[in-house]
Order: sequence, then C-alpha cells, then structure tokens
Amino acid sequence: MPMRRQPRYVVITGSDTGVGKTVLTAWLTRRLRAEGVNAVALKPVCSGGRADARALHLANGRTLTLDEVNPWHYPAALAPVLAARQAGRRIQLEPILTWIRAVSKAHELVLVEGAGGLLSPLGEGFDTRDLIRELSAIPVVVVPNRLGAVNQARLVMEALPGRARVKAQVVFAAVRGAGVAARCNPSLLQEHFPKLPITLLPRVAGGEKAIVESNRPIAVALTGLVRALRV
Repeated sequence: MPMRRQPRYVVITGSDTGVGKTVLTAWLTRRLRAEGVNAVALKPVCSGGRADARALHLANGRTLTLDEVNPWHYPAALAPVLAARQAGRRIQLEPILTWIRAVSKAHELVLVEGAGGLLSPLGEGFDTRDLIRELSAIPVVVVPNRLGAVNQARLVMEALPGRARVKAQVVFAAVRGAGVAARCNPSLLQEHFPKLPITLLPRVAGGEKAIVESNRPIAVALTGLVRALRV
C-alpha cells in the first residue's frame, strides 16, 4: 500500500492587520481547489469578530465547519493573546499545532492564515513566526503597496526563520492613492532580495461578498503564486 503524502503548509502573514491576508487566502484556496488541488484554509485564532473565518469557510466550499476552520475566537478587538486573557482563557501553541495537523490529514495543501502581523502575539509566548517554523511552512507575506512598503517587507523578511526565508513569497496588495511608490516598490525590494518572488494583488472592494465572487484580474494576478504553491 503506497504511503500517504504528508500535507504541505503555507502560512499567510503580513506586515500588519488589515493588509489583505484574508482576501489573498480565500482567493488562493478557491483557485487551488478549482484546479483540483485538495486544499483547505484555516484561521486558528480570531479576535474582534469572525468575518475572516467566515470568508475562509466559504472559500473552502463549506467542506469544514466554521469551528473547524477557526476553533479559537474571542470578541475583543485586541491582539489574540490579550483578547483571550480578557475572556479568561490562555492560548497555547501545542494545541493549535495538534489541531492543524489533525485537520491536515485529509488534505494535500493547507493554508494557515495568521492574525495581525508576523510578530503579533497569537498566544502565550508564540506568534505566527512560530507556526511557520513548527510547520516547516512556506511563508506568504502580504504588504500594502504604498510608500513605506519596502521597509515593512524587509522587516518581515528579516524576521522570518532562516529556512523559511528562502521559500518566502511577497504579495504587494494594491491600495487607493498609492502613487508612484507602488510602481517602484517591487523592483526596489528585489534589489535586497534578488530571488524573491513578488505578486501584485489588485485592489478588492466590497467586503466579504467580493472575496467569494469571480474576479478575473485577481485570478490572473495569482497565476504565478498558485503555480509556485502547487510544486
């Protein structure tokens, strides 16, 4: 009997909260599944509402329940570690890793969306960087494409675990009124990381509904990234 292939992990992180991680994760999941990849998206921890988790639940085609997509959720709009403490809870790394690995057994490719920026504390003594390290994951870093983006991207890249850094992908997410900086950022960042793959994500407006609707510009923009994740 052939051995079952181990699932591969992709962790979507970013330079901050609200930079487009959920939009990207949802669209990647939909595209991969449409191409026949047994992919699923997870959001281990949410704080301040579950809109992100609901978007991923829809992107998964509802193959998992909302609570399977997002087991740890807290109402306070704070860093997850603080939101959990406010609710009288403590979030630990090992239960999250155990849950991710259990859900992953039925899938080929697992996309894990972090909360906030790379080093935003998820729980007691750990952050998204620890998830990347423990899962040997490919990091996908989302940065708003505006003035200051190169600095933000470099800070995140330098903070990644060494082995993960060489596998990293950066996504510059378009924002309104970014100006000339948006056109210059990709080439400037590649002066510092010559082999770094960079994807330009078009701006998406319309909230959760827009995430699950067809959008040809986004589909085209993600072609290279999808191909890289399938390898």
